This record gives sequence, C-alpha cells and structure tokens, in this order.
Amino acid sequence: MDDGHAGAIVTDDGSRADLQKFAVALRRTVGEVNRLVHGFASTENLHPTDVHALSFVLDHPDTATPGLLREHLGLTSGAVTACLDRLEKAGHIRRSRADDDRRVVRIHYVPGARAAARAHFMPLAQAADRARDRFTEDELAVVLRYLDALNEELGELRAPRR
Repeated sequence: MDDGHAGAIVTDDGSRADLQKFAVALRRTVGEVNRLVHGFASTENLHPTDVHALSFVLDHPDTATPGLLREHLGLTSGAVTACLDRLEKAGHIRRSRADDDRRVVRIHYVPGARAAARAHFMPLAQAADRARDRFTEDELAVVLRYLDALNEELGELRAPRR
C-alpha cells in the first residue's frame, strides 16, 4: 500500500518500510544464491542457465517439457535443446516421449543426480533453516506470503526471448 511517501510502503501494522531497503536486501539474496548457482554450474561443467533449468524441472508440479522450459527461461527452442543436451550429457536429466503423443517430450530429473545438487546446496538449506529459526510461525507465514506475492508479480513479467 502506498501512503504517498516516495520510496516507502505502508505495512499491515501501519508502519512504513523503506522500499529501497527491500530492494537492497532482495539483490543481496539473489546475488548470494547466484554465487552458489555459479559454483554448482562450474563444478558440474554446466552453464548457470542450465542450473536454472534444473530448478524449473525439479520444482514444476507436473513433468516439465521443453516448451514450458523455453517459456520460463525466455530462450529460443535451439538454446533450450542445447541446455537439455548438456544436462542430459552430465547425467542430470533424461528425456522421454509421452505415451499418448510421441511428439511430446518430457523432462525428468534423474534421481541419482539430486545427490550432487543436494550436497552442493546443503549450506544454503542450512543457512535458510538457521534464519528461519529467528522468526515465529506467524512471521514466517507473512514472509512466505510476501515471497509468493512477489513471485506472482515477477511471473507476470516476461523476459524477452533470446
């Protein structure tokens, strides 16, 4: 909610939170996560975009497809194919054809490959858990609601296709 003060938003309890502080904190968080992503990509001889693709495959509620991945990452079909080729060669994913329509390709995260990702990103999970311990359940519910709302808003923004 905007109260008319530039750079400030009014929170549910009526206090103002500095939008600049939110932006700085979010950039720092994104930067720290990207540092870990780049480290994993380097260790696995992948491109950082490949790691984002893996996250999409892992988090997708259904089985991901190259088309969904293309739309999510804003890549061309050729770039998605190259990404999937690298991921498959590295043993992180496998592709299969749908039984009901052989034109449809499904992307599966190889269960054994999760161990490498889990090991690399364990410090992130542990840091998140330690940070979570500093908050009450009610506070965490608000944080999660904010992150969900932010992701919804960001999801409406589409990156130009490369």
